[in-house]
Amino acid sequence: MGNAKKQPFRRIASCLGVFVVLLLIEGSKQGKRTCPSWCTCTKDNALCENARSIPRSVPSDITSLLFTANTFDAISSDAFIGLPHLEYLFIENNVIKSLSNTTFRGLKSLIHLSLANNNLQTLPKDIFKGLDSLTNVDLRGNAFKCDCKLKWLVAWVSRTNATVEDIYCESPPEFKKHKINDLSLNQFDCIITEFVVFRKLPFQSLSIDAFSYMNDEYVVIAQPFTGKCIFLQWDHVEGTFRNFDNITGTSVVVCKPVIVENNLYVIVAQLFGGSHIYKRDIHANKFTKIQDIEILRIRKPNDIEIFSMAKDWYFAIADSSKAGITTVYKWNGVGFYCDQSLHKWYRDTDVEYLDIDGKPHLILSSSSQHPVIYQWNKGKNQFVDPVDIPDMEDVYAVKHFMVKEDIYVCLTRFIGDSKVMKWGGTKFLDLQRMPSRGSMVFQPLQIKNYQYAILGSDYSFTQVYFWDAGKGKFVKFQELNIQAPRSFTHVFVDKKDFLFASSFKGNTVIYKHVIVDLSA
Repeated sequence: MGNAKKQPFRRIASCLGVFVVLLLIEGSKQGKRTCPSWCTCTKDNALCENARSIPRSVPSDITSLLFTANTFDAISSDAFIGLPHLEYLFIENNVIKSLSNTTFRGLKSLIHLSLANNNLQTLPKDIFKGLDSLTNVDLRGNAFKCDCKLKWLVAWVSRTNATVEDIYCESPPEFKKHKINDLSLNQFDCIITEFVVFRKLPFQSLSIDAFSYMNDEYVVIAQPFTGKCIFLQWDHVEGTFRNFDNITGTSVVVCKPVIVENNLYVIVAQLFGGSHIYKRDIHANKFTKIQDIEILRIRKPNDIEIFSMAKDWYFAIADSSKAGITTVYKWNGVGFYCDQSLHKWYRDTDVEYLDIDGKPHLILSSSSQHPVIYQWNKGKNQFVDPVDIPDMEDVYAVKHFMVKEDIYVCLTRFIGDSKVMKWGGTKFLDLQRMPSRGSMVFQPLQIKNYQYAILGSDYSFTQVYFWDAGKGKFVKFQELNIQAPRSFTHVFVDKKDFLFASSFKGNTVIYKHVIVDLSA
């Protein structure tokens, strides 16, 4: 701010001493008026010292008011109501710690305001609202904490026509001794997010998937102990999820929905009794079994991955038994048939589909070997040439995510360190290790523009990590208390974001993703 703007205040400050002397002389002449005992009042002025609060009986026609060396530390709402002619207000050299956002309401004639040399660390937003005549503000001599609660002041200083004397930040450390007048709004990161419990469902679960069908939003939950696929539908009126239907089976581990040619199919993987495919009969309003999956091939399914290539639909089942075969199935217009056997007897626990350099790939996790990457070969119409992800044994699952054009994977380990790896052009390279004990899910999730990764644990709190773009890695964000989590699924409905967390030993939990602006 230029010197020209400061000159009016300097002239006012130089006259302040004369003002006080005149006020005292004039006050002795006036005798008793409607003036508090700890104040000295004249026709136009009032000086208050050693007061324990803002007096309510100051003459209404005064134009100048000075508070100095008083003992009160807070000023409440509407403290100066009834002073329509007040032009100069000095609250200096006191111990003021807090103000209301309506402390100065009604002072439409106020020209000069000084809060200098107090104990203020912050100011409530909109405290200067309605002070349209204000030309000078003095906030010097306060220990301001320049955080999100004071972001509004930075914006106000940059746009007000009033002269604001130079003020400085006392904290936090990164802003200490910085001039508030010179700060910019982009230096404040005031948007925070949080997962808060929305609802608890009184049953255990293994896998959860969300899908849209016929303009409605659904969630399907695999319940291994009751042997059911439970379907929930979003109720737009009540604003919650309600029961829709179920598929009854035996030891259900995965219920995977897929929409093909406007029809809803559900692949139900079971540990016993074989796995099956159901179709939603919209006329009968129920699910009907249309296909069995060969039991000699799929003995102990652990994961199902749905994907499409060249307008064809596929799913792959990871089989975790000694004699099972991880298999890729393809839609043929009537049902899904076996398209490729990937390998036998490796006890596969997870299958992940992803695109690398414009080519389809599958990553298989196994309890008996390193994770392997298969690449799709157009000529052979198969996934071929498996390549190991090195230095990673006993990986339970691999899930991928993208940040801009870069590809990353989260690798889950039950014992040891789980990892985040980045595609380096020819292979995945180590980026970050997360201590994990009893982890069977390390799920990356993007909600709006926020990238998270959630590392579950059977023995401690589940850790939520947030992607820090500046550091290029995940940082700890929040802890969730879930018993033996097995999957995390993002559901977006009615402009709301929910996180479903399955639990193998406790309640299935629905969290709501909340965004808070700390500067609001």
